[in-house]
Amino acid sequence: MKITELIQQPEGRRVEFKETLPTVSDLAKTIVAFANDAGGDLFIGIKNEPREITGISEDEVMLLEEQISNLIHDHCYPVIIPEISFHGMEGRRFIKVRIYRGSNLPYYLKSKGKQAGTYIRVGSSNRQADSEIIDSLERQRRNISFDSEPVYDKSLTDISLEPFQVFFREKTGETLTDAVMRKLELLKDFQGSPLPTNAYVLFSDSSVKQELFPYAKIECARFKGRSSHEFIDQKTVADNIAFQAEAAYSFVLRHINKGASVNGVYTESRWEYPVVAIREALRNAVVHRDYSLSGKDIKVAIYDDMLEITSPGQLLPSIDFNEMDSRQSDIRNKVIAPVFKKLGIIDQWGNGLKLIADELKEYPEIEFKWFERGLQFQVQFLKKDYKPDGDARMMVENAGDQFGVKSGPSWDQVRTKLGLSREQVRLMLIACEKPMMIQELMIAMGWKHRSKFREKYVTPLLEENVLAMTIPHKPTSSRQQYCLTEKGRQLLADIRKRS
Repeated sequence: MKITELIQQPEGRRVEFKETLPTVSDLAKTIVAFANDAGGDLFIGIKNEPREITGISEDEVMLLEEQISNLIHDHCYPVIIPEISFHGMEGRRFIKVRIYRGSNLPYYLKSKGKQAGTYIRVGSSNRQADSEIIDSLERQRRNISFDSEPVYDKSLTDISLEPFQVFFREKTGETLTDAVMRKLELLKDFQGSPLPTNAYVLFSDSSVKQELFPYAKIECARFKGRSSHEFIDQKTVADNIAFQAEAAYSFVLRHINKGASVNGVYTESRWEYPVVAIREALRNAVVHRDYSLSGKDIKVAIYDDMLEITSPGQLLPSIDFNEMDSRQSDIRNKVIAPVFKKLGIIDQWGNGLKLIADELKEYPEIEFKWFERGLQFQVQFLKKDYKPDGDARMMVENAGDQFGVKSGPSWDQVRTKLGLSREQVRLMLIACEKPMMIQELMIAMGWKHRSKFREKYVTPLLEENVLAMTIPHKPTSSRQQYCLTEKGRQLLADIRKRS
């Protein structure tokens, strides 16, 4: 980025402006915070509010360069080497001090020591790091991720992995043996015995997961209006992390609208939000959140005018959401991410942001924003033309009738045969708009008993030709999925029209 563009940037994680040389303490905190995080530029001789180049006198420039170098050398540890340059604009001179992300983490103030003198960059301020953050920085130095660390004080017999093992076999066709789990680093050997890693616990459904990671969950809420004062619906998704994104996605689909718009003589279905982008954002939130941060969960909030997803952990330093079209890849959780890729939950490396960017191009009425709020990362999908006095989200469900399109089966025609409520059928049909495995459907519907779920939901819908199998000649195939028939799509349209 050119210097003229840099000095127009707002103060934040990577940029800070000072009219004069700050105090020794403030300067050292900023320098170690930049080195511990994504690096950054400190400008001296530029006032922040209002942004103005106040400048440094010619005879001070060279003196300040030496002073800054000495201050960094004397007060910061390990060694940080700044890149200091001089610039002129509007007849005034200023200094840019560039600090690169360090490799010998954590960096701290010599006078305070590691525990009290380590600082990180949070927004436009420097925050003293607590023990969790210091541990995280040390793991980064050793190129170790939190999810790969062994859990020494828990026995494998205390941790149930059965639902995930079934899901893994359905998705990959492989059995999750001890050998496979060692290869995936879900298990690690210690003194001749296998130990679970943090990732193993996170993929489990056990009291150990609740004990060690009570906040490894997603809180979903649909609010009334544009504020969080009144709930319409809420759900806590606390399953093992392999199932969380799809369960949250099902919650989102229940609370956003899909309608029909007329294009020539054709009727086209379309969600009010870019659901592929939202699904990808939810998956990213689960895969890339910082599980080492206690007391923080993922939050999905739906308002009349906006959908918002907040995930614990700052954006990784190498990822730039301003360049979403480029394929970017970085991994915080080095065990969880490859497992998700093997399961097909995430796409090839670096493709997620591009998927979001591509679908957003098809939704010019939706504005996409992202923020780093403290130690959390947040994305928002906002309706540009939201009108509080009208329901701008609703589209014409029965537009096809204007052109004599033959209507499908009505709810009144099939409900007595199905033995399910309209809401139960609606949720199942929404879930099956894309092919889904039975385990995924059970999660979406909140069921745990497979045979009863099949008897109550799947079999009646198959018999009524509302659902179909993707592998009909092998009903018991481990890769079997269920999808809507044309009759099912027409029935869903009728149910939506009546809702």
